[in-house]
Amino acid sequence: MKRIMLFLATNLAIVLVLSITMRLLGVEPYLNEQGLNLNALLIFAAVMGFGGAFISLAISKWTAKMSVGARVITDPRSQEELWLVQTVARQAQAAGIRMPEVAIYDSPEVNAFATGMSKNSSLVAVSTGLLRQMTRAEAEAVLGHEISHAANGDMVTMALIQGVVNTFVMFLSRVIGYVVDKVVFKTERGTGPAFFVTMIIAEMVLGILASIIVMWFSRQREFRADRGGAALAGRQNMIAALERLNSLHPAPLPDKMAAFGIAGGGGGGLKRLFMTHPPLEERIAALKNSDGVTR
Repeated sequence: MKRIMLFLATNLAIVLVLSITMRLLGVEPYLNEQGLNLNALLIFAAVMGFGGAFISLAISKWTAKMSVGARVITDPRSQEELWLVQTVARQAQAAGIRMPEVAIYDSPEVNAFATGMSKNSSLVAVSTGLLRQMTRAEAEAVLGHEISHAANGDMVTMALIQGVVNTFVMFLSRVIGYVVDKVVFKTERGTGPAFFVTMIIAEMVLGILASIIVMWFSRQREFRADRGGAALAGRQNMIAALERLNSLHPAPLPDKMAAFGIAGGGGGGLKRLFMTHPPLEERIAALKNSDGVTR
């Protein structure tokens, strides 16, 4: 759950900062004497929207390390760390990607995450709690799940989706701000404070609503990563790992890191729309019913 929540939080913050900065600097190519230039606005929103998404992606490894205090293993200090590095190296080779950075962070909770700018520049990190409370076979399956996220290019795809979402959020928020400023507050020349205030509020609200799209994508990718973990470490091991997670009921990672992890919370109704992960029961059932992975 860590991967996506951190990305979304970082992306929202960057987009808001860019929006405010451009407003203060007077960089508004979509406004002229004739009013709102929708073509110019769409181009502006696309540049800003995709820019925010890819800046978030570019700093995702650094942000993830700082958020949980992860230590990259450059020289294994124990047999456990050596096993961890060797397992990731073997799975990365099998998945056809470059060796990721391998990190460990101190937490009693059972979790792991993967992130990075591309599949060949990724980071895989696990909690000390996962290494203590899972068997080697289960931990190997979790690592396979995270390697699959990297190999599938999930972060890059998510950045593209977020870029599209950002574009429409920025576009619509400015249209709403302009309409409120002109129709409700009757500003006749240029734009008044109402445009700026309404634009920022609309941008935040639309950004939260638009995250539903990214959350849906995240849930679908979890099923694929589970199948990838099963292919790398064995289906029974992947099922056992998910069942162990379900029995332990791990507490979620920090909100801004939630979508990066192997474990996600449950929920229903409206809450389900904002879930980064499907319920573990659904993932276990899907894996048990999957064909083509028998090892």
